[in-house]
Amino acid sequence: MHLEDPGSGGRHRFHPRLDDDLMTDVNADQRFALRSGAPAARGVEAYRRHAALQAAIWLFVAGNAVALVWLWVHGGNVTQLPHTGDYLTSVGRITGLLGAYLALLQVVLLSRLPWLERLYGFDRLTVWHRWNGHACIDLVVAHVVFTVWGYALLDKIPLPKEISTMLTGGVYPGMITATVGTALLIAVVVTSVVIVRRRLRYELWYAVHLAAYAGIALAWFHEIPTGNELVLDTAAADYWRALIAGTLALVVVFRLVVPIVDALRFRLRVVEVVRESEGVVSVQIAGRGLDRMHARAGQFFLWRFLAPGHWWTSHPFSLSQEPAGDSLRITVKALGDHSARMAELKPGTRVVAEGPFGVFTGAVRRRDKVALIAGGIGITPVRALAEELRGDIVVIYRVIDDGDVIFADELAELSRARGVDYRIVAGDHATPEGRRLLSAGHLRALVPDIEEREVYVCGPPAMTEVITRNVRDAKVPARFVHVERFAL
Repeated sequence: MHLEDPGSGGRHRFHPRLDDDLMTDVNADQRFALRSGAPAARGVEAYRRHAALQAAIWLFVAGNAVALVWLWVHGGNVTQLPHTGDYLTSVGRITGLLGAYLALLQVVLLSRLPWLERLYGFDRLTVWHRWNGHACIDLVVAHVVFTVWGYALLDKIPLPKEISTMLTGGVYPGMITATVGTALLIAVVVTSVVIVRRRLRYELWYAVHLAAYAGIALAWFHEIPTGNELVLDTAAADYWRALIAGTLALVVVFRLVVPIVDALRFRLRVVEVVRESEGVVSVQIAGRGLDRMHARAGQFFLWRFLAPGHWWTSHPFSLSQEPAGDSLRITVKALGDHSARMAELKPGTRVVAEGPFGVFTGAVRRRDKVALIAGGIGITPVRALAEELRGDIVVIYRVIDDGDVIFADELAELSRARGVDYRIVAGDHATPEGRRLLSAGHLRALVPDIEEREVYVCGPPAMTEVITRNVRDAKVPARFVHVERFAL
């Protein structure tokens, strides 16, 4: 276990702490606003626009949910319930309506809408996608159970016979496709859990998730001709068709049309592949007019390399260098089949990139002083940020041992040329000595004025969770802590 500080010759710089945290925050905010040319009034105006757009989005989402509940009530599902079977089928209808609605939201959440991603960040959208997926499948399963149970009671026949009648009797249109769609959605959930626990290949995870689109599409053939609320009301059916058509349009435009247009527009291609260390390579990518991408240090793209073994799937990789001119660089660690083959890419390979994504950038900075904390391959966006940001910058790089360090020469050069205070913290977290590394106390020892800084944390999920908690324990307010988790 050791600690290096190339930027200060192994000596830590200590700064006097200010007692009034609130005044420190206010003064730092005001100083940075004046220095960066961002007047307070402009910041307030941007915040109001941001809040208004968020409110409009939540109002739209909630408004559609309320409309579906109203359709359910209007269809007699509350007042016309003379039999237990009617109660059960009523619950089946509302869970079906809301489950189908959440399925559409699932698609929208990861449809890669640029303005949605800029509002909330890819990390947060991914978390919402995960929880919304759980709620969606729970409602769909509840819809199946309550509907079949309710109809069995109304028809006065056993459950197995009711299931057989629904599937083969021809009374309920679209039941076969709905059953297949439901099975596909359940398969996505089950295999996702297996993939996460067993750490199976990203390619398999990606292929399995394509089944979710098929499952949602197949449900269409059941919802319109069979849905009680939609059959009884033409306007309601048209409303539901509009929701589906709008969702489909978003997918087609932002998952298909935009990437194709950008590929023709920017003409990206691999120009160089450089080995950084064992299992880590940097890929230099050039194009034309890349300034129109408006990419920033700290952001990532979804990269698709048009080469054998790569073309059919895209992967998220962060920029490891500040975007400059018509060149971008990513750095990849071999963690799966796809990333392990990155070293085999040849110069001239065409590239399709979707993005940029991510709010882990200097745009969220509001303080003069910054601390950038990276773990493992999480150094890639941190190294780019260290190059872009100006002012009092500290970089803390957490690794298991010296063999894991990448960009050592580049970070040392940034330390010499820009005055970046660059430190390596090495040690195995599984040992008693390693457990205390980057604890709240250790962070305060490394960076005595950490509570006065804007803090960026990037690395694997488990690492970022622990360090973020330690940063908060070191008295850094949550609004000055920004996190990027490297996960699927």
